[in-house]
Order: sequence, then C-alpha cells, then structure tokens
Amino acid sequence: MKGLELAQRYWSEVCEPVIREIVPEALPAVATGLAGEGSECMGYDDEISKDHDWGPGFCIWLGNDDYSKYADILSRIYAALPNEFLGYRRAEADELSSGRTGVININVFYSRFLGRNTLPASLMDWMTVDEEGLSAATNGKVFYDGKGDFTRVRNTLLDYYPEDVRLKKLAGRCAGIAQSGQYNYYRCLKRGDKVAAFTALSEFVDNVQAFFFLMNKKYRPYYKWSNRMLKDLGSFEKQIAEDLEQLIAGDITQKGNQIESICAKIVTVLKKSQLSISNSDFLLEHAKEIQIRISDSEIRCLPLMLV
Repeated sequence: MKGLELAQRYWSEVCEPVIREIVPEALPAVATGLAGEGSECMGYDDEISKDHDWGPGFCIWLGNDDYSKYADILSRIYAALPNEFLGYRRAEADELSSGRTGVININVFYSRFLGRNTLPASLMDWMTVDEEGLSAATNGKVFYDGKGDFTRVRNTLLDYYPEDVRLKKLAGRCAGIAQSGQYNYYRCLKRGDKVAAFTALSEFVDNVQAFFFLMNKKYRPYYKWSNRMLKDLGSFEKQIAEDLEQLIAGDITQKGNQIESICAKIVTVLKKSQLSISNSDFLLEHAKEIQIRISDSEIRCLPLMLV
C-alpha cells in the first residue's frame, strides 16, 4: 500500500471518528492530509522507503487561533491512536523526521518550506523562495479542510511562479546548460581534470532537469526524486530523463555528442514555444533571447545566470 492511501485511511477510519466523539467542535477548524518531506508525499514510496520514517501518519493543520484552542487535545488524540493499522506500524520520529506528521500550525508548516512567514508578495520575493521547499509545501494530498485556510495558501503556491520569474529562471537555466555542458565540460577534459568534468556534467544534468520542470510549470523536488518525477511530466520529458540516465553511464570523457543531442532538443522546445528565435546551437544565445522577453525591468536586469 502506498503511504498516501494508508495515511488517508488512517485519518478517515481511525482518527476522524475519535475527534467527532471527543471534541467535535474542533473538526471544522482542522485541515488534514499528508504533504512535505518523505517519498510517500510524492507517491514514490516503495519497499526501500519502508525501512525508516514510514507508516500510518498524517498532518493535522490548524490556524493560529485554532492552534491555541485545540492543539493540546488534538495532539493527545493523535498520540493515542493505534500504533498499528492495516498491518503497518507507525514510524518512530527521530531528529531528522520529527514534525513531519501530527498537529502542526499552518504558518509553521509553510514557513518551514518557504523560509518566510508570508506568501511571496513581489517578483523578487518569488525569485528567492527555495524551489525544493515549494515542491514539498505543495506535494501530497489534502484529505479534509474545514475552513479552507490551508488549501487557499496551497492553491496560491500551485498557481506557480509569476511569468516574469519563470522566464528569468528559464534564462538562467539555459545559460547554466551552456556553461556547464557546452563549454566547461570540454575545457575540463582538455586539462585532463576528470573530476571537474564530472562536476560539469552533474551541473549540466541539474540545469536540464530544472529547465523542463520550468517549462511544465511544476516545482522541481528534492534532487533524489527529480529524474523520477521528470518521467511523469510527459512522454518527451520521459525521453529526456532517459537521455540523462544514458549521459551519466560509461566513460566520462565521451559525452560530447550526448550533451549536444540534449541541447538540440532544448533548442527545439524553445523555438516551438516561441521563447527564442535564435538559430544558434549554443544555449547561451537562447538564454539572452528569453531574458529580453521579461516585462519587469528589475527582473530583466538581473544577472543572466541567476536562477
């Protein structure tokens, strides 16, 4: 059983009836679901995932006032839930996993991932929010939301970056692809520095993945799951993910053709999307084309490689 399904059943079959019986007035105040850190929040949990931090569990989110009223009683109810459900034992939280489930203040939950107490209010705010945090804050599933407060914040984030911010990040990623894969990789090899060449190749993979998440208006997750999620974005993206898998296999010194093949596919995507009219094979030129399409002057004047 996947963790999200297990969590939802644990909530609806075990916890919700207890809340209705003991403190029914709290039910309209809570939002419940599972989101944040952990492979189960993205639906990618498997047998390997079950060796730690996995089992029946979910989040009970409360706004500030309701947290003051109900956090104590709901925390006691949550702690007293059965330690086993459908044959699975609850995970024991450690230093790294504490706070992922249980009763959580809505503001604390979002500030944990966004690094701020409020939603981004300006384009520059959006430029500085961590993308992995945005992915973690919006993954998983909301099972129930009495007041809708948690879901309103979630939906605002799911609307994705403002377009000028997306364009800026796309420009930066194209510049990064050009610098790491089409420029520095070859120069590192000429110097006989295979470690630097490997690092350049890793930077290339990172930027290519980020580019396709931006094109699909989907926040890129924690690096461990980026290529896995890339395959779910579409058939073309699945091919790109498989191209990247081939790229990192074999002799580090023989990757030039594969790099250029991936870059050619990116150029095709940019021209098809009318984000660039350049005929260059070098993605730095396409990065400049994207940058000039940014409407906001402050964002447009940021350094080209900034993401």
